[in-house]
Amino acid sequence: MSDRASGVTATERLLAEFCERSFLKLWSYPNPYKDDVHELCDLLAVFGNTVFIFFDRENTLPEITGKDPQVLWDRWKRNVIDRQVRTAHGAERYIRSGRPIFVDAKRKQPFPIPFDKDKAVIHKIIVAHGAKEACERASAQNVYGSLAITYGETSGEPTQPFHVEIDRHHPVHVLDSHNMPIVLRELDTVSDFKAYLDEKVRAAATFDYLSYCGEEDLLGHYLLNYDTATQRHVIGPKGEDKGKVNGVVIGEGKWHDFVQTDLYKNTKNEDRTSYFWDKLIQRTCQNSLDGTLGGNSDIARGESAVYEMVKEPRFMRRGLSAKMLSAVERFPDDGKFTRQVTFLPSFEPNVGYVLLQLRVPEEFRVIADFREKRRTLLEIACGAAKIKFPSIVKVIGIGIEAPKFSGGTVAEDFILMHCETWSEETKAYYEELNREWSFFGTPEMQGFNDRVTQFVPPPRLAKSAKASKIGCNDLCPCSSGKKFRKCHGR
Repeated sequence: MSDRASGVTATERLLAEFCERSFLKLWSYPNPYKDDVHELCDLLAVFGNTVFIFFDRENTLPEITGKDPQVLWDRWKRNVIDRQVRTAHGAERYIRSGRPIFVDAKRKQPFPIPFDKDKAVIHKIIVAHGAKEACERASAQNVYGSLAITYGETSGEPTQPFHVEIDRHHPVHVLDSHNMPIVLRELDTVSDFKAYLDEKVRAAATFDYLSYCGEEDLLGHYLLNYDTATQRHVIGPKGEDKGKVNGVVIGEGKWHDFVQTDLYKNTKNEDRTSYFWDKLIQRTCQNSLDGTLGGNSDIARGESAVYEMVKEPRFMRRGLSAKMLSAVERFPDDGKFTRQVTFLPSFEPNVGYVLLQLRVPEEFRVIADFREKRRTLLEIACGAAKIKFPSIVKVIGIGIEAPKFSGGTVAEDFILMHCETWSEETKAYYEELNREWSFFGTPEMQGFNDRVTQFVPPPRLAKSAKASKIGCNDLCPCSSGKKFRKCHGR
């Protein structure tokens, strides 16, 4: 178990809690240290070759009678924003230099997650606390008291109170007390958070200026602005309008209006199912941290089944969770020895999941090598999936005792099968092993084509769309969907 820090101040601990929820404990480390005994940042999260550097600063912007508000703002901004921007750029230079990073103040434990410093995409995030109340007092039009941000060519001149200018060529993300929880709650998977920050950097570099009244408003614009041509959310114009605009301004209240819609509320309600996927991941990650995880996979340091599961965005986790829970519910009630295999696609191209459920009498489950036999059976099922769907390059296997009959105790097995190269010998090997089991080849096998979308219209809205022949695209940014081809059988 690592002697990792947990955050020093209350706001740092809040940041660490949010990030552990989003990035999980295996990939986020509060208060890492440089080789000169100074802290590198307040929290460092790494997943693959994407690095997130967080800085958390709290300093109340006072209201002093007779004191020029501009003077008070300039002082607060220098201490909380400008100084941290310089520190953030310095932290990036340190990371790219290849100098060591440690997770403890004594510098005994090196940062455990490898990444390529030359290929790394580094996002620098500053969370600035202390200006919210002063901002709300200054303007009745400010819905939340958020800081206004503009990415452009910085002049170095003082800005108006509650407005921050950032060099668009060297972007730093600035959040505040209000919108930090919103952003990390709405983008609570690594994939979703990374996609948003990547798009911000792209937009800042593309346009002469990108300006918005609060980070939550930019987030609302981003989520509602789906480009069907590129199949991703974008900031700014889409399609033919891209080359006609040199700047983007997002008005006040974009987020406020969005969260009031039935579309948003229904989607959040539907998303509750998706946290089944998160719990499955978190339980395995905690076992890894506690040193109780079996097998030889180091899920923090390299590719693994869980590593692949973490890549799934929120809407895809909803679809995967719903289909897995449905498969659990449909597990046959008859037979002492029963198996059921389900295949589900990943959001990642040419990647799929195999869920294997087994019902085995107690006298067999207590045999010493039962777990090993179950893992072998899961491997055969994964090989059979590759044979059934030849375009797959990775298969993630999840093996469990059928929850219907496990008495509340469920132990999971995970397999990551790489099959980018699949020789005829390998194919013949798994065909022979599968001959006895006939995974994905039994008469009971059923196939389904479903679709999961990022936003889910409430039933009455969906019916209205069907009646008027309006596509889901015309109602909401649902087109960021994924077709589900599900195979299910005994």
